[in-house]
Amino acid sequence: MSRQQVTVVTGGSRGIGAAVVARLADEGHHVAVGYHAGREEAETVAEDARARGVKAVAIGGDTADEADVERLFDEAAGALGPVTGLVNNAGVSGPIGRLADADAAGMRRALDVNVLGCLLCARRAVRDWERDGIQGAIVNISSGAATLGSPGEYIHYAASKAAVDALTIGLSKEVGPSGIRVNSVAPGAVVTDFHPDPERPARMAAGVPLRRVGELSEIAAAVAWFLSPESSYATGAILRVTGGR
Repeated sequence: MSRQQVTVVTGGSRGIGAAVVARLADEGHHVAVGYHAGREEAETVAEDARARGVKAVAIGGDTADEADVERLFDEAAGALGPVTGLVNNAGVSGPIGRLADADAAGMRRALDVNVLGCLLCARRAVRDWERDGIQGAIVNISSGAATLGSPGEYIHYAASKAAVDALTIGLSKEVGPSGIRVNSVAPGAVVTDFHPDPERPARMAAGVPLRRVGELSEIAAAVAWFLSPESSYATGAILRVTGGR
């Protein structure tokens, strides 16, 4: 009998995270919806997942805080059963504009959430799985910015996502012998409230070979594949879902 899939999705209250929760619920995952702010939105996402026939719980906290990460996994396991999957989606852009104009506090917060948060969540998941003999899977949400650099917008954010890709490659090699898989999905421009300027994705479409921005469902489908048995031989992979950029 196969193990019930139980997946923690950080930053699950909106945007890509909410779309991932819905897709995973459709595929039978019990889901822990992690959120930092937006409790009502997270509860709504969890309620929608339950309406799709699975168990779901919303759990608040800051992924850059070690104690909050420990509590997130403890509460997820207590409510849903042993965690088998992690989607490291929580992220912030930090200051928008040229690096010369960026404030240190904003950049530090972006690095704390985007890099340290991923490391702390991955560390907890791997510790549990290696202890319990679970062949779990981690999907890190990177960005096309990791290779494009995002000059004039948020170089620090691009740098943080390049770090996420390095984490993916290194950790996949470290835990592969335990049967644990680690992959990244790198989205391009998609329409979410992540962008302070809501018109930005539409402006970017002209520079995308497919001449359009991505749909949330397209990103969620890639994440779901990495968590499925169909990707059982994929680890250390960085899948660009960018329309060709």
